[in-house]
Amino acid sequence: MSNTHPDMLALITTLKMAGLTTVILMLIGTPLAWYLAKMQSRSKVFIEALVALPLVLPPTVLGFYLLLLFSPQYLPGQIWQQATGQQLAFSFSAIVIGSVLYSLPFVVQPLQKAFEQLGDDLLEAAAMLGASAFDRFFTVVMPMTKASFITAASLGFAHTVGEFGVVLMIGGNIPGETRVLSIALFDHVEAFDYAQAHLISISLVISSLVLLSLIYLLNRPAKNKRVKSKRFN
Repeated sequence: MSNTHPDMLALITTLKMAGLTTVILMLIGTPLAWYLAKMQSRSKVFIEALVALPLVLPPTVLGFYLLLLFSPQYLPGQIWQQATGQQLAFSFSAIVIGSVLYSLPFVVQPLQKAFEQLGDDLLEAAAMLGASAFDRFFTVVMPMTKASFITAASLGFAHTVGEFGVVLMIGGNIPGETRVLSIALFDHVEAFDYAQAHLISISLVISSLVLLSLIYLLNRPAKNKRVKSKRFN
């Protein structure tokens, strides 16, 4: 690992961060999206706004407040340091937590929309046939919203790969620990190494374009199917 090229090390850190973040996002984003889709309370608007806040908030603002919370002077940072013996700020764990918060709307919003469109008729019919809540989710909800799950996971992963402001604020620039591709790109630009900066940039552009194309391709048959269904009705 010590002989690994610094940019390759940044790529490994980026993929590790994005992969772990996506798994956590799906685990907490799915029940949150379901709760918001079924919620009727007036407080729903406030929770939706809170989830969507990273879409409009400058990343450095979110990173600044997370940096304060992760430091040993504040309770979250103190609890982490007492539990692990290590400081949370400027660690790999810190950039994963920050990435989860920053990419949360990219996972919750497509899932919430899919759950709202699903309706309750099929779930009620499955319940009348004796299916448990667990069975209803895995045999009815997930198959019918599979495309939205893949879209949410893809968007969460892609958005995490491109993060810069939040990661820099709470993770710094530690090779092999918190130095990701976006920070490596910034380093090359500052050093006037435009050839290497171009290589990283074009790789990110192409990979993002391919991923988005796959998402649109995935959603296309579902859309056509709905159109055909409406014509027959």
